[in-house]
Amino acid sequence: MKLLSFVIPCYGSENTIEQVTTEIAAKVAERPEFDYEIVCVNDCSPDAVWSVLMHLHERNPKIKLLNLSKNMNRPGAVMAGLNHASGDIVIVMDDDGQCPMAGLWDLLAPLSNGFDVSMAKYPERKQSLFKDFGTWVNKKMTQIVLKRPPELEFTNFMAMKKYIVRELIRYPHPYPYLTGLLLRTTKYMTNVKMEERARFNGRSTFTFLKMVSLWLNGLTAFSILPLRLATYTGLLIAGGGLLFGLWMIIRKLLFPDTISPGYTSIMVALSVFSGLIMLLLGLMGEYIGRIYICLNHSPQFLVRDSVGFEPGSAKDE
Repeated sequence: MKLLSFVIPCYGSENTIEQVTTEIAAKVAERPEFDYEIVCVNDCSPDAVWSVLMHLHERNPKIKLLNLSKNMNRPGAVMAGLNHASGDIVIVMDDDGQCPMAGLWDLLAPLSNGFDVSMAKYPERKQSLFKDFGTWVNKKMTQIVLKRPPELEFTNFMAMKKYIVRELIRYPHPYPYLTGLLLRTTKYMTNVKMEERARFNGRSTFTFLKMVSLWLNGLTAFSILPLRLATYTGLLIAGGGLLFGLWMIIRKLLFPDTISPGYTSIMVALSVFSGLIMLLLGLMGEYIGRIYICLNHSPQFLVRDSVGFEPGSAKDE
């Protein structure tokens, strides 16, 4: 019998998580060759989701719980769940009901046909225009920086083999970026088309700051391409400045009465180049800051309480 582990980060889902776990239990019951566990990670949610989870565990011991001591956002909560999942296949999904549980067996099918990771692909996304924009920018960024295949979609509903999970949790540093970790671990990934559902209740907690944090993780965690682009940009500007200087000297020699560029054009040039320099310095500072935090061994997550796990099996960071 194969064990399925469902990893669910929980934040603001006191009104939805019970329905999500009930759906999982009913779906897995269709296939007697599978058993399951549900690893729910309370990402320091401000609502009463921990109390709801404790109640669910009392009713169903297969629902196992992790209570983080501070909010680590979805990537950190997912890594906490992966570190505690023991299944032969691990499914990562959301707590709001948008993941189409009816398509579970379709999602798992590619793992028996040579693929290591299978992810849902939604022809139509049930999300805001703001989140659509963030998804599009993140996709383009990962295609350029991480060499992500353009046809491959990374979504909130995915399944992966146990050995992939073992490799992912070897990553010890803060700022985990699941897309980058998967891209560096295996090329045997595929998508399964299915329809994304509307969330059961409430609205997205994906804020602008979380979107920026996600972009920075993708830019700086697994590639130095942004630094190379900064170098190329500096060389291009320096070359352009040298040519412009030579042209000004030649023009002055050929046309001594030519009026030099005025105050306005000089200030515009200084403003543009100063802004660009500060942007590139900020980018380098972001890399240096993350290196410093990694050297200080800042944890991906800290588990305050764990419920339902075998003694000695839970990891706190």
